[in-house]
Amino acid sequence: TDKHNLTVVNEFILMGITDFSELQAPLFGFSLIVYMLSVVGNLGLIILTKIDSRLQTPMYFFLRHLAFTDLGYSTAVGPKMLVNFVVDQHIISYNWCATQLTFFSIFISSEIFILSAMACDRYVAICNLLLYMIIMSQRVCQILVAIPYHYSVFLTLLTVTKMFTSSFCGYNIIKHFYCDSLPLISLLCSDTEDIKLIILIFSAFNLISSLLIVLVSYILILVAVLRMNSAEGRYKAFSTCGSHLTVITVFYGTLFFMYVHPKSSHSLDIDKMASLFYTLIIPTLNPMIYSLRNREIKNALHRTWKICANHLFKIHCRL
Repeated sequence: TDKHNLTVVNEFILMGITDFSELQAPLFGFSLIVYMLSVVGNLGLIILTKIDSRLQTPMYFFLRHLAFTDLGYSTAVGPKMLVNFVVDQHIISYNWCATQLTFFSIFISSEIFILSAMACDRYVAICNLLLYMIIMSQRVCQILVAIPYHYSVFLTLLTVTKMFTSSFCGYNIIKHFYCDSLPLISLLCSDTEDIKLIILIFSAFNLISSLLIVLVSYILILVAVLRMNSAEGRYKAFSTCGSHLTVITVFYGTLFFMYVHPKSSHSLDIDKMASLFYTLIIPTLNPMIYSLRNREIKNALHRTWKICANHLFKIHCRL
């Protein structure tokens, strides 16, 4: 492209989820409810696993960080998407676009490896129960979440900085409902091969390495469970993994669908629906899956509710 034809891009226009005006109101209502449920569910899990003394175990430490990453990437996308449903011009500034992509990428890639760390935790809990609290010490747990966060920040800053220090053409329409790396790359005038290669290599590494950790952990768990003599022991072992397995299946299933399904003329709409699923629906499902299937969380919620109710009753009596 001739440099004289380049204009400085100060803002982008997000195309949104759909062009059909009659779908805007129902999609806004649906997205608002889902996002609010996500915020309440994940914030609730973070607070509950922090304040309840019986939930101070490695499993709930990882669950707290899973809720934190869920809340992080859904909030990076959700509020701006909701605003765009009710305003005519879907404009996002250059800096806000870079910020949104940065936070979204950090949290989504952190979540992938936190799910892997949770698989390792389940393996130790089932296969080395007597040494569980020694192996999964507080220090080890902190390292297992610190590494994904630091790695994700490094990787994101590398790709986002490289992208936003490149030249954008005058064309500034993003064919998506948030600032995602692939739609942004298509707007660059400068050579994009190196950025595409970096994103491809790291995306493949993230997915394959994290999935490999999960698969190895669960193969070892399955072998250990099959060696158990009692049916009750097998059931207990599987029940401790049930919630995590459900979350992993939904999360990886959506990611693989997005990146593996054949590209067709309708692929843009399909990609948008899949993106909507993992940016809003998965962060809402995760706390529900863990809360509904977990007796300890139900009990903790009941205890916290009773304490709050007692405090409110005492305040009311004083008044």
